[in-house]
Amino acid sequence: VQLQASGGGLVQAGGSLRLSCTASGSIFRVNVMGWYRQAPGKQRELVARITSGGSTTYADSVKGRFTISRDNAVNTLYLQMNSLKPEDTAVYYCNGVRVIVGGKVDYWGKGTLVTVSS
Repeated sequence: VQLQASGGGLVQAGGSLRLSCTASGSIFRVNVMGWYRQAPGKQRELVARITSGGSTTYADSVKGRFTISRDNAVNTLYLQMNSLKPEDTAVYYCNGVRVIVGGKVDYWGKGTLVTVSS
């Protein structure tokens, strides 16, 4: 499975963006999918993740502002970002984890840049 993120761009503080992550193959068996971000000079951090059953987890910094969702029918992961802040500026990456016998397989996509101006 190859992942490709899109939807980044430049937006003013308070604005919204919707990121998409399209998979080249089926994500039906990808157990957990998530969005991570990396700001300049900082480590990559988890933004949100969603299990195949629909359970979600969010970083405290984005709770109430971001919504993660997945559509297995079109092999796509989404991140709706509202009330954006300058500190949300980062490269956003999508990730998938598939649990297999004896371990797991990690999938990463190329990032998409989100810039929030003040």
